Amino acid sequence: MAKRILYIEDDADIGGWVKEDLESRGYEVIWLKSGDGAAEWAADADLVVLDVMLPGLDGFTVGQRLKKEAPGVPILMLSARTAVDDKLQGLRFADDYLTKPFHPDELAARLDVLQRRYGVPEEREIECGHLIVKPELHTVIDSRTGEEIPMTPKQLQILLYFLRNRGLVLTKEQIYEAVWGEPYLEGDKTVNVHIRYLREKIELDPGNPQIIETIRGIGYRVRK
Repeated sequence: MAKRILYIEDDADIGGWVKEDLESRGYEVIWLKSGDGAAEWAADADLVVLDVMLPGLDGFTVGQRLKKEAPGVPILMLSARTAVDDKLQGLRFADDYLTKPFHPDELAARLDVLQRRYGVPEEREIECGHLIVKPELHTVIDSRTGEEIPMTPKQLQILLYFLRNRGLVLTKEQIYEAVWGEPYLEGDKTVNVHIRYLREKIELDPGNPQIIETIRGIGYRVRK
């Protein structure tokens, strides 16, 4: 089941591309353009992404109300305000604070951190070709034999990163920074080596990979 995000943003341009990007990453997005009626949606959401500048009640007020209505749902604040006082005001009730402009990969990464921190459930099983991936159990099963495919922690992290971004072409830089949590250094072959070994475990024919595709000159992709 897709994780549900309650997204509150009045700017149509920003709201449109953020919603589209999050949906491409597998989220279900409920987009509201003001805080009106937000409390009714909050209890059914897994995460809340909330802009500060809203018509009517501002995001700080809306966020405080949502936290009272659904205290277990993590809130990420978005704002063009960079002043420390504004951030501190938001973090009195919110779980994270991201300033505009931001890259969609950073928003996705922060949401991923909130999911891990607050235990937002992942899909119990993800099917990909002959693979059955069980994120909660950290296991990958070959559906043809029913046997577990042994994975190193990094190999499993890479595979899950692909599956969370299924259909998107991911660069070596994006993969390295998401999995290793460090800046990518030009020329580093770490990602290439790990993907080669991962393919040897999961591909029917590693020389002609059908799960992790190489997009020449750009990066890699797992098809939807």
